[in-house]
Amino acid sequence: MPFATPRRPAWRRALHGLLHTLWPELLLSLRALWPAAQTIDAREKWRACIGAALGILIAGVGATWLSPGGGDHALATALVAPLGASAVLVFVVPSSQLAQPWSVIGGNTLSALVGVACAIWVPHAALGAALAVGLSIALMLALRCLHPPGGASALLMVLMGSHDFGVALQPVLLDSALMVAAGLLYNNLTRRRWPHVHHPAPAEPGGARLTSRDLDAALAHYNQVLDISREDLQDLMQYAEAAAYQRTMGELRCADVMTRDPVTARAEMPLRQAWALIRQHRVKALPVVDRQHHLVGIVTVSDFMRQVDMDVHEGVNFRLRALLRQMHRPTPRHTVGEIMTRQVRVASADRPLTELVPVFSEGGHRHLPIIDAERRLVGIVTQSDLIRAMDAAVRG
Repeated sequence: MPFATPRRPAWRRALHGLLHTLWPELLLSLRALWPAAQTIDAREKWRACIGAALGILIAGVGATWLSPGGGDHALATALVAPLGASAVLVFVVPSSQLAQPWSVIGGNTLSALVGVACAIWVPHAALGAALAVGLSIALMLALRCLHPPGGASALLMVLMGSHDFGVALQPVLLDSALMVAAGLLYNNLTRRRWPHVHHPAPAEPGGARLTSRDLDAALAHYNQVLDISREDLQDLMQYAEAAAYQRTMGELRCADVMTRDPVTARAEMPLRQAWALIRQHRVKALPVVDRQHHLVGIVTVSDFMRQVDMDVHEGVNFRLRALLRQMHRPTPRHTVGEIMTRQVRVASADRPLTELVPVFSEGGHRHLPIIDAERRLVGIVTQSDLIRAMDAAVRG
């Protein structure tokens, strides 16, 4: 007879069930403690690291040389520790509002003055330290120079028991000015625009989906300090909107929406015959090809209308009727090659459709011939084709 397995107590079974249930959630919580990867490449990381090192080197050497006595032995008194945090902001996040020149100089210097004042007039060290940090933040916010290392500068003055307001000028102000000089030189040489100058938001066209007023309303509702300038935030949102648009449009190519085997004309074709093709097929443009079907030009309704002299005394209607009568003569004087546009904007069949949007919206084009690698005509994309494709992508 087999031995019976002893039954575990109820409390142990309950504990085991609870751990079995909570263990996946616990693992997820532990993973959440590990921060996400930075969205910058290795080149940008090295640029920031080298810049911060150079910034501290320039500030250290310059402050030591300008300090009384000079020499490497004076580095401890010529360079303040909060400058290391300033270097992180200036070179790693130069677009941040917290890293601009006035933030670095004003934030560190004014906070140091507050710290010295608290060290002098507040007898209790812990209370003086708390007031120094709190008051320095209030002052930086009021004067628009919020700089996190400024809080450290204020605290450092209290911890050092400094009773000399001159410390705020040298080394704090001197170090900050040297750091700003290093940032101006290095960031701009490495193609990082610094400082970020605030510009009034331009007026957007009425059709814009996201306007400056929308962004201002969102920032007012969020009501928190953002470590990014308003202009950069707007650029970032526009890039995100463009990426979403690209994703929505998918991988559509010109070949997916173009009209294949479009009606064409030849350069030697009489104008009356070309006009008849335009009316018969209800199109507004005819690509012009040679015998090998190579694109040599395009003729549009506008090209026909340009044959009408708008300034003649007989009037437009008279001249238009005269042109039509001339085209229908047995031996016409004009051919397509005489009025066609020879310099034609074209695209390849595998070109992304999204790249045609500025061509149509800003370039004034209405028709875009599609050619192959040997410049043979394979199709044509019109504004209507593009609008239909965009509408289908958005709806789908």
